[in-house]
Amino acid sequence: MTGIRFLASAAIVMATAVVAQDSVPTETGTIGTVSVTLYLHPFLTPEELQTLRLVSTNDQALGLFVPARTGFAAFAASPEEGFVRDGAVVPSAQALSDLPDAVLARNGALAACDALRKGPSPCVVVLEVAPAQD
Repeated sequence: MTGIRFLASAAIVMATAVVAQDSVPTETGTIGTVSVTLYLHPFLTPEELQTLRLVSTNDQALGLFVPARTGFAAFAASPEEGFVRDGAVVPSAQALSDLPDAVLARNGALAACDALRKGPSPCVVVLEVAPAQD
């Protein structure tokens, strides 16, 4: 019975995270063969937003984040920690790229971030990259 309660609780937490992620405003654009979605979370500082906008609109900057561009990518950050503090990338901010689908990229980045975060809130995706639709 405990296992069932745990699974039910985990499902509720995951559903809440998905709803929270979906309710965040986004900016989406295309760079070459990929589509980039930036999630405009309120915790992102002006410096972080500027960096993410550069990555989401500039081919060279995106290349640092997604070198091969053969699959899906996601970048996750902790709401309490952000991803840049005092000019340095926060250790909990995690990106995964070149994965075969969006779910693997998203879940992998979130799990890696959650494993390193110090704050109480679960990590959220701040940037996603996918093959552009024709």
